Amino acid sequence: MSLILEALGLSYRIATRTVLNRVSMQVAKGDCIALLGANGAGKSTLLRLLLGLLKTDDGEVLLDGQPLTGLSRRHIARRLAYVPQSHVPSFPYRVREVVSQGRLPSTGLGRGPNAADHLAVDQALAQLGIEHLAPRLYTELSGGERQLTLIARALVQEAQVIVLDEPVAGLDYGHQQRLLEHLQRLAAQGLSILCSSHHPEHALAWANRVWVLEHGQLIADGTPFEVIDAPLIERLYQRRVGQIDLPPHRFFVPL
Repeated sequence: MSLILEALGLSYRIATRTVLNRVSMQVAKGDCIALLGANGAGKSTLLRLLLGLLKTDDGEVLLDGQPLTGLSRRHIARRLAYVPQSHVPSFPYRVREVVSQGRLPSTGLGRGPNAADHLAVDQALAQLGIEHLAPRLYTELSGGERQLTLIARALVQEAQVIVLDEPVAGLDYGHQQRLLEHLQRLAAQGLSILCSSHHPEHALAWANRVWVLEHGQLIADGTPFEVIDAPLIERLYQRRVGQIDLPPHRFFVPL
């Protein structure tokens, strides 16, 4: 197993409230990980700690075996890409310009894009099937189109780990399924995907591993079928459900 990102005993507090308590986990090459938990469980905080956007109170994050705190933001950006839950720029950039921003960790601010940069943008747009969006204004896109644009920016960034904070929030069923299929394909190509979610059924469909947070503690880390079952749904969301197993699928119905 080729480890890229590792958390060792992460804790984070706000005043006297413990948001995360000694959380440890690993991200390996090709992982497609779903992070589950109810609202307030600490999912977004954990993602920000792993990205180095927040400072831990205890523990540390290792990137390629090196403490994240000793690495420059530019170095981190070459390895980790972040796709936020919602993103609206201050200016009406075109899609191609938004995707091109992913080249900044490699090129810096001192020069304009060259032929290799333009090729990388073209390839990322084509990989996600959104070439037709290139001239469109990002501010005029649908939620699903914006998420694909941000994923294309992450691909152009050439990071090995893509971290997404509830990427299907606000998307209709079709866009949800297409987005998850894209993430699966990226993981199959060797990228590592870490995605927080409120949808256990999505994790069963596309993830190869599941992390479960409850009140700031990691209570499960395993394959979807090992972790996600009716007792877990009731524990996390206070809803009793019936479980139907039709291998290789698992379904839940309200009781």
